[in-house]
Amino acid sequence: MMNQSYSDTEKIDSLTNGISRREFLQLSAITGIGLMVGCAVNPVTGKRELMLMSEEQEINIDKQNSPHQISADYGTTRDKALNDYVAQVGRAITPHTHRPEMPYSFHTLNAPYVNAYAFPGGTIGITRGILLSLENEAELASLIGHEAGHVTSRHTSQRMTRGLIASVVLTGASVAAGDQMGDLVAGLGGIGAGALLAGYSRDQEREADSLGLEYMAGSGYNPEGYMGLMDMLNEMSGKNESYMAVLFSTHPMSSERYKTAVSEVNRKYVAEKETRPLYRERYMDNIANLRKIQPAITAMQAGDGEMMKKNPQKAAEHYERSLKTAPEDYAGNLKMAKCLLAQEKNSDALRFARKAQEIYPEEPQAKHVSGVTHIRLNNFERALAQFNDYEKVLPGNPNTTFFQGFSLEGMGRREPSAQKYYDYLQLVNQGEYAQHAHTRLKEWGYI
Repeated sequence: MMNQSYSDTEKIDSLTNGISRREFLQLSAITGIGLMVGCAVNPVTGKRELMLMSEEQEINIDKQNSPHQISADYGTTRDKALNDYVAQVGRAITPHTHRPEMPYSFHTLNAPYVNAYAFPGGTIGITRGILLSLENEAELASLIGHEAGHVTSRHTSQRMTRGLIASVVLTGASVAAGDQMGDLVAGLGGIGAGALLAGYSRDQEREADSLGLEYMAGSGYNPEGYMGLMDMLNEMSGKNESYMAVLFSTHPMSSERYKTAVSEVNRKYVAEKETRPLYRERYMDNIANLRKIQPAITAMQAGDGEMMKKNPQKAAEHYERSLKTAPEDYAGNLKMAKCLLAQEKNSDALRFARKAQEIYPEEPQAKHVSGVTHIRLNNFERALAQFNDYEKVLPGNPNTTFFQGFSLEGMGRREPSAQKYYDYLQLVNQGEYAQHAHTRLKEWGYI
């Protein structure tokens, strides 16, 4: 099994951080199926609608899943001042939303790609890449307001409710019985946001646009900031760059959506456009340290694009350039480690993974990458130690359980290995890892 080629970007991503989009959905669905079918009042529209998920479950699902996505995006930035600033802007927005009581939290993510997202309980992530694309604080407030709009309108709950009903109707069984592998969330250019964040409808995007405008204007910002955000998104949507791909796959953009948003600003907020601040200088001052390493971010984006094209050698050139600008960047070192894994340069990959761990010891993704690298080097005992450490920091990743079992198998410890494989199969029943686990349990007489 471990002789497979690692030139395939998706397989590298699955090894290095594996939480699948379908797993996110199904972990949530398992909880949601147990609910009584009923109606809830939409906090934005005031209308009753079918909803299979309570507010408490939205919060719990968020708590269970958002840490995995934050880690997949290389963790919250270590620039505390920047993270505090973004959170401060977020806290100014949330009292003006339709659900101010939600436990909102704001995370400036190390990922270089352009994106922002919200989990259903109020966890909002904003990448370094999109921060570098904004021009002022009013645009940032607009972005946060838009993501808060998805939370207040319960868009994830709506999507999951419809998905669960469709699944039950079509299969006559629980969603949890389906394929749980699929594409795995990771940071090698795949940069997926998980099923909880996948594909809002155009109607949901328009609603979030309108709410984002309402929330940022209610917080005292100049609505020109929202027009600036929409201008930026509209311009980016025509470029088809890889580092923007997830943004527009989860937040579909169109000329109609752009025109609608601009029209609403001009219709409702004429006076505010003339008098309110954009806070450009304050924004630029607060992202000054990020702007200093913008060439490194740009190089990482280029490297990610090459990885998506399955050109790891070219990607390595971009990552190397990135590290010359920002040698202590966690994401840059970890991306280089993954890129080298893709070229089967395992010892070199381990060196960069270790460097990433030294830079950001609290963030667990580097432990997972180191564990995989040790497996490739047949250092099974060290691999197990890395996966055990990862599990302590970020429990609940089924692939960690598999790799613990694989490491124990490599050490000749059949009984604990079998237990890990059994535990894994309770969560995942399809895919190559599940097949390997099942085969071993059968060979060893446990099945």
